[in-house]
Amino acid sequence: MNRNNKDLLNPTEVDQFGLATAALLRQGSQSLPAGVKDRLYAARLKALSLKKPEKVRVQQHVLANFTGNWSVGSRSFWDNVGWVAPLVVLVFGLIGIAQWQQDSRINDIAELDVALLTDDVPPDAYADSGFMGFLKNGSLGDSGQESLDSSKSPS
Repeated sequence: MNRNNKDLLNPTEVDQFGLATAALLRQGSQSLPAGVKDRLYAARLKALSLKKPEKVRVQQHVLANFTGNWSVGSRSFWDNVGWVAPLVVLVFGLIGIAQWQQDSRINDIAELDVALLTDDVPPDAYADSGFMGFLKNGSLGDSGQESLDSSKSPS
């Protein structure tokens, strides 16, 4: 719908229309029977009781301070610290998790080093691909050790 500015009513015409409409409604309500008036009154009270409360908008002055941050009036210390505290907890938590992971990694490496150094096999043997094949095929050294033991002891 395309309306021109001349089709719109100005504020005084709107007020006059509202007054005329209210006068017509008042005249019409006087000619209604008493039972209808009572029912309308009860319906109006019920509608007003079910009406949702209107939201009240509070206007606050917002100013930019010298650092360029936006602030609303005077704020307390806890309002300013309220967003910093969770951030500090998060940072310390992440640092703690990283430290725990690093300690766990160091302990795993230390256990591996102890196992390699206390083993009968020299550490260089683990780097040899032939030794890994030897381990997969089974320990031939056990049968060789038994033959050495049987040759040393006279039967």
